[in-house]
Amino acid sequence: MHMNPNQIPALLRVARVGLFLAASAASHAAAPTSAKPNIVYIMADELGYFEPGFMGNPNIRTPNLDRFAAEGVKFTQCLAGSAVCAPTRCCFLTGKHSGHTSVRLNGGGTPLRAGEQTIASILKPLGYATGGFGKWGNGGRGSTGVPEQHGFDLFVGYYDQVHAHTYYPPYLIRNSEEMPLAGNRGGSAGQTYAQYVIFDEAVKFIRANQDRPFLAYLPFTPPHGNFDIPDTDAAWALYQDKPWPEPARRYAAMVTLLDRQIGEIMALLKQLGLDEKTLVMFSGDNGGADYFVTPDFPRGVHSANKDPKTGVEFRGKKGQLYEGGLRLPAAARWPGKIAPGRVSNHLWYFPDVLPTIAEVTGAKAPADIDGLSLVPELIGEAAAGRKQAQHEYLYWEISGQTAVRMGDWKAYQAKPAAAWELYDLRTDVSERQDLAKARPEILAKLQAYAKAAHTPVIEGTFSTTVLHERDRAAKFGGNPPPAKAKGGGKKAADKR
Repeated sequence: MHMNPNQIPALLRVARVGLFLAASAASHAAAPTSAKPNIVYIMADELGYFEPGFMGNPNIRTPNLDRFAAEGVKFTQCLAGSAVCAPTRCCFLTGKHSGHTSVRLNGGGTPLRAGEQTIASILKPLGYATGGFGKWGNGGRGSTGVPEQHGFDLFVGYYDQVHAHTYYPPYLIRNSEEMPLAGNRGGSAGQTYAQYVIFDEAVKFIRANQDRPFLAYLPFTPPHGNFDIPDTDAAWALYQDKPWPEPARRYAAMVTLLDRQIGEIMALLKQLGLDEKTLVMFSGDNGGADYFVTPDFPRGVHSANKDPKTGVEFRGKKGQLYEGGLRLPAAARWPGKIAPGRVSNHLWYFPDVLPTIAEVTGAKAPADIDGLSLVPELIGEAAAGRKQAQHEYLYWEISGQTAVRMGDWKAYQAKPAAAWELYDLRTDVSERQDLAKARPEILAKLQAYAKAAHTPVIEGTFSTTVLHERDRAAKFGGNPPPAKAKGGGKKAADKR
């Protein structure tokens, strides 16, 4: 485990950062609620590294995200917690890397353990309102992993990932209760577009809590497939005549829809006078999927993992622990705290979000996390009162794959019996030149880190899977299958 920067005496942090009143180092006592910053984290499901306009994409219009990045800091080396949806969200929420998390499968409903702390649960003692809106993925209904048992006052959206594969479900979930959506039959058929409902609930939450500090966690589902968007949405009109396959046009429109909604959230914060009181962060959730391959575009029409300007490619894609499965588009904005127009090459990943939020709010981070606070990188080392801490190593595991990174060195093993590969990302970001035989001493060090990083997984549990299976069946609008035994749903992995 790494030393947690939030263990630095709170009095020193508060004085230098200027965010809190004086507090006891032992208790991490924070400022009055009126002085605490709001936190908004927007996570786009499956958006590739090079797909937003601010990352160079010429196809997809993202004017609000482009402005957001220009008004804050854009990151070039933000990496996912894992290469697939549920495990990466677990790393994000808990501050742990995937060698220590309770959710390492992508089955959709594998639960967090009872009592496991999250970003939301550490903010609750400070008086924060905590809301989540979108795709949860860390415990289906009837399990120990539902969001309302992990610090969230309110969560509206999909608890199970399979449920989240339709934008026209018969219902969404609101704190484990069904929230009917009129005229929907699952799949791509229906009258009520779920993302509109989820977004409206997020806006209501922000408005309702404008006079107290809040966490708004927005793991929105677009542009993850099914690639559906109403023909009446203004974003579709921008792409309906483009010379791409229809799914590629729908995908682009979904990204622009998401961009429009992000712009509306930023405008709302300004309207409510919360702009300078709110740290807003944005990223994808895992690496891009190389969708819409054609003979002319072997890495996909929208070039998720290929730089459209230079042609440099990331190897791999979603589901793999090469760079293509881990690199994320990311930016952060906080007027008066984060200097605008910056580009940061600092190396960080999802476990770092929890300790960052803990530091800026005065919350106490759990002792067993793997993340390092990004506060010096966000607001500057002078304001933070210290240099930005660097990871000794970063670690990932998923579906038998293992990867370790130490600075620019990265080791990768495709499966337990496979030979290890070694790459120097400083000169070979495409991971083409295997240096395992040339630099055995480096590889040995990374292998030792990997061995130390892994602990056996201990998952949460289900008291019953009846409602969880019902939610999975709702993807198709049909009747739920018979209930499975305790713990069911873990192995029915839908890899999308």
